[in-house]
Amino acid sequence: MTNPLDPVASAAADRLSPRVDLAVAAVLLGFALTVLALVLRMPTFLDQKGEIYVAPGLVPGLYAIIVALLSVALAARSIRRARIGLAATIPAPSGGMQLVAVAALGLVYCVALIGRLPFWLATALFVAGFIVLFEWRRGAAPVERARMLAIATAIGLGAGIGVTLVFERLFLVRLP
Repeated sequence: MTNPLDPVASAAADRLSPRVDLAVAAVLLGFALTVLALVLRMPTFLDQKGEIYVAPGLVPGLYAIIVALLSVALAARSIRRARIGLAATIPAPSGGMQLVAVAALGLVYCVALIGRLPFWLATALFVAGFIVLFEWRRGAAPVERARMLAIATAIGLGAGIGVTLVFERLFLVRLP
């Protein structure tokens, strides 16, 4: 039995066209540019007489720039694929189950973990759980599963501690 969350195994015959990629790129670029426009209207660090690292729009602005760049790359790839006639080279994900799983994980993180556990631990559990959910393979050997769990735990702890340190030490934000 295949993993229902595995996009390649569950939808091997379905393919995304370059038009779908181009449409997604356009929506993401519009979103990123909107966020960037709103960020530019926010007070600057000079207005607040503080360091650039505590400017209220810094992190959303950086995310908006990254999303904009990635959406331009996606659009370029879709145009290139359309020109050379590779309309069916990328497997389409089985979005339903993956979307439900991601939404459930997000709700557990926001509702059940944040505020009840130290932030670093809640984030570590969320990241490790996300990795385990999407990397778990039925029929894998116990040694392979143990290795995957160890890696997920290490990445989760690194992410939880790293995010906490960056926000509390660099951005001077108190976390719950």
